[in-house]
Amino acid sequence: MATEHDVRQALRAVMDPELGINVVDLGLVQAIDVEPSGVHIEMTMTSPACPLEEYLKQLIAEAVDPLLGAGGVVDVEIVDAPWSADMMSDEARQQLGEPPR
Repeated sequence: MATEHDVRQALRAVMDPELGINVVDLGLVQAIDVEPSGVHIEMTMTSPACPLEEYLKQLIAEAVDPLLGAGGVVDVEIVDAPWSADMMSDEARQQLGEPPR
């Protein structure tokens, strides 16, 4: 069975198409819950009106699905949590030319 760490590593391959930074380093992933039946991921968007919600959900499902056994389900829930640049990793901040925290 996959672990939270495995899922987080797989999500590093999912890039925000506008910023070119993965969703983990952007700080979009809020929670990962791994169960025998699948994975539930809570994430936020950089903007409440982001038009890429469904596209990112699809990319996330494609990245995590190989970690699951037969019949495992990837559920991505977009939560209403405001995003800020403070949520980014130092690596993401450097990519955007921001000073590290």
